[in-house]
Amino acid sequence: MDQKKFNFIKEKYGLLASWAVWAEAGDKAKSNMGDLSVFDDPDVIDSLNENIIFVALNGSREGIKIPLANFHDPNPRAQDFKTRYALQNTPYWGGYMTDIIKNYSEVDSSKIPSYLKDNPKVELDNIKVFEEELTDLEVQDPLIIAFGDVTYKILKRNFDSKYKVIKIFHYAHQISKEDYRKHVKKVLDKFSYPQKNYDENWEKFNEKSTTHLLHTWKNSL
Repeated sequence: MDQKKFNFIKEKYGLLASWAVWAEAGDKAKSNMGDLSVFDDPDVIDSLNENIIFVALNGSREGIKIPLANFHDPNPRAQDFKTRYALQNTPYWGGYMTDIIKNYSEVDSSKIPSYLKDNPKVELDNIKVFEEELTDLEVQDPLIIAFGDVTYKILKRNFDSKYKVIKIFHYAHQISKEDYRKHVKKVLDKFSYPQKNYDENWEKFNEKSTTHLLHTWKNSL
């Protein structure tokens, strides 16, 4: 990732996607979730990894008008903060984040499978957009991490033969932030570094380590 590509992705997908980077939490676990000034720091580019792709189902927030605000919801009732807690100080911090079904703000995810079944072109069109995202990101052997069952099934039926797709709980799952981190750790440990390395700082994971991460899960297939 370089500044030119970052700016291009922000311009094209900024109202639909973001990166797994957040401001530090303050006194409360949900504090500073909407602080997007972290993306103004030129050094943030070094922490971004376009080959780690987090995919949620659909944008449940209507009218996002600030680039990169998706997955950084400051609403006190929002659950995005659990993702920040789960990924902090891991090699997955800095991954790309997007939704597979865009511009469809249905809050009840259980309604989406039937909607897609009745409107197959919607899924087809969104898959094409997602493929365009991956092309624009210039991914190389990406690891795609789906939030929840519905997203996972969409990705598996469309990309199972092309990319490695794994599943973690959606961050809105009824679970504490501590247990959510344990869950994410348990799942991702199967495809990456040994468990003892999960809580080490990102600075210890250089480009060579990231390549090793992707190589490890490919060899585990």
